[in-house]
Amino acid sequence: MPITITQYLMQLDTLGRAVALLLILMSLVSWFTIFSKAWSFWRIRRGTSALHFFWQAPTMQDAVNSLAVSDVENIYTPLAKQGLAASDPQVRARSMMANTDAADVMTRVLREELTSVTVRLESGLTLLASIGATAPFVGLLGTVWGIYHALTAVSGSSAIQIDLVAGPVGEALVMTGLGLMVAIPAVLAYNAFNRINRITFAELDGFAFDLHAYFTKLS
Repeated sequence: MPITITQYLMQLDTLGRAVALLLILMSLVSWFTIFSKAWSFWRIRRGTSALHFFWQAPTMQDAVNSLAVSDVENIYTPLAKQGLAASDPQVRARSMMANTDAADVMTRVLREELTSVTVRLESGLTLLASIGATAPFVGLLGTVWGIYHALTAVSGSSAIQIDLVAGPVGEALVMTGLGLMVAIPAVLAYNAFNRINRITFAELDGFAFDLHAYFTKLS
C-alpha cells in the first residue's frame, strides 16, 4: 500500500524533514516566479507590435500615448516619455543640464531608463538560477542522509533484513527525485526567460537608438 506525503514526512527524522520541507518551499517559490514572469513576458511580447506603428503617428506625443496603451508592462513607454521630456529646452533650463549638450543629456536619460528596465526584466531570474543550481544538491543531502540511515540499520542488525533497508533507501530515492523535480522546471524556465530577455533587450536598444537620433535632431 503506497504511503501518503504526510506519512512519508512523519517517518523522517528532523534533518530529513527539514530537507524535504526546504525542497517543497523552493518548488513553491520557483513555480510562483515562473508563472508571474511568464505572465509578465507574455504581456511584454504582446505589446511589442506597437513599436512598428510608433513612428507612423502624426506627432511624438500621439506616438507616446498610443504606445502607452499597448505597453501594459510599461517597458518601452518610459524611454519615449523621458526622451520627450529631456528634449524640451525649458525642462533642461530648470536643472543642471542647462549648459550640457543636448545629445549628452539625451544619452544619459535614455541610458538611465534602459538600466531601470533591465533591472525589472531580470528580476527573479537570479532566484530561478539559484534554485536550479542548488536544488539537486539539497536533494543529494537528503539522499546521503537516507543512505546513512540504511547503513546504520544494517550495521546494528545481526542479519540483513530488507525491511530495515527499504525505508531509508526509499527516503533517499524520494529526496533525489524531489531535488530533480524542483531543479528541472527552474532551469528550463530560466533559459526560456533569458531568451525572451535577449530579444527584448535588442528591441529596447534599437528603440533607444532611434529615439536618440530623433530627439537630437530636434535640439
